[in-house]
Order: sequence, then C-alpha cells, then structure tokens
Amino acid sequence: MKKLLTAAALSIASGCTHNAITGRSQLILYPESEIQTMAAGQYKEFLTSNKVVTVASNKHDVDMVRRVGERISTAITAYYNQQGLGKELDGYHWEYNLVDSKEVNAWCMPGGKIVVYTGLLPITQSETALAIVLGHEITHALARHGNERLSQGMVQQLGGVALSVAVANKPAETQALFLDAYGIGSNVGVLLPFSRQQELEADRLGLRFAAMAGYDPREAIPFWQRMKAASGNNHPPLILSTHPLDDTRIAKLQEAMPDALKYYSPGK
Repeated sequence: MKKLLTAAALSIASGCTHNAITGRSQLILYPESEIQTMAAGQYKEFLTSNKVVTVASNKHDVDMVRRVGERISTAITAYYNQQGLGKELDGYHWEYNLVDSKEVNAWCMPGGKIVVYTGLLPITQSETALAIVLGHEITHALARHGNERLSQGMVQQLGGVALSVAVANKPAETQALFLDAYGIGSNVGVLLPFSRQQELEADRLGLRFAAMAGYDPREAIPFWQRMKAASGNNHPPLILSTHPLDDTRIAKLQEAMPDALKYYSPGK
C-alpha cells in the first residue's frame, strides 16, 4: 500500500501541466498521442456496435451533423493557428457521426472523434443549437478534460500507472475509466459529472468556437432552458449525467455572451 501511495504521489507531482487554451494547471498523466490512439480504437468499436445513421436513411440530419462539425473544426483550426497553438491539434483527424439512439447525448473524444445521438435533435431543434452542443463537447476534448478526469481516476483506482500497463493488467477497469472520463456509454461504469470548472470552461470556449463558425451563440440560453425542462421528466437526458445543469450555469452562459458575440459574424 505504501508503495502504491508513493507511486500515486509521484504521478501527481510530475503530471501537473499548463493548458494552453484554458490557462490553468491540470493533472495530466498521459500523453495526448497515447490518449488519441486509445480514443480512435474505442471510437471504432463504438461505431461498430451501434447503429450509425447513413445519408441513404436520413440525409438531412447526417448532413447537418457533418456540416456543423466541419464548420466548427475549421474555425477552431484557424483560431489555434492564429494564436500560435497549431501543434495542440496534432493528431486530430475529425470525424462526425450520427448514431440512432433515443439517448439525449453527444460527445467528442480526443483527436476529434464526434458522435451525436438522434435523441438529442428534438431538443436542439435547429442547426444553431446543435452547434452550441458540439462547440461545448469539442471544448471538453481540446481542454483535455477527459484526460484530466482519467488521470484523477487512475490515481484513485489504479495508482496512476502508465496507461499501457493498466490496459495490459486491468483492461476492463481501464476501459471503464476511459469511457467514464469521456461520458460515453450508460452501461459502462458509473458516469461521473464534469467538474463545475470544466463545465464553465466548455461553456465559455464552446460559445466562442460556435460563434467563430458563424452560429449565433445566443441560442445557448433557450437550448439549455429546454434541456433543463427535459431534465424534469422520469428519464432525464443522459448528457445531464455528465453535464450538471442549474440556474447558476445559465447565468454564467449569459455572462460569457459578450465575449462570444465578439467572434460572431451573422451570415458567415
């Protein structure tokens, strides 16, 4: 036990890094390239085991998801390059897929691996609101919130060992921690909410990225109000298991709006 605690302490001491986009320090134990490799495998496995909606079956919605994803990822790439942060996107190969599921959810894995569930669309109700969601989810990946949560979970449960060692020795536990960290799959592990700090970062920067892509960030307020209303039924949206919602958060979105509107050009 003493050795395990010592290893965990050393991992924490050596794993604190500065995040270029949020400006704060994080516990990041694993290289982004290693996380992206694991994400690519998990993404492929997820798409294989779930029903991906095709253009042939629903061209309108599939095209919308891809269009929103491409506009936001293009805007993000341009912004990062302008800020001299282009290397932060190394390894990003963007993919956008719509999955047939009643779950009200969407997520983005490291490397730009995006999934939108069809159950989310009745609540977004528009392309702009979908852009608000994807801006938020993509920010979680860019801000390395999943890596941060995974690092915290690995320290707590597996002693902060190398990811390759954890996968080799405890594959099931490691996979569960990985999926939980990115809010994927309601039947794997126990989905833990993002911290309030992570949520506020995703809200603030997500609004900015959506605005850069030409989507009106003000749509975030009515969208999250609809999400709040949906959370009152017997089966609240899965996304709210990992993205807690309250009136304070909506107020914070309103506070962030002036910054986002600086980046918004209607008709872009």
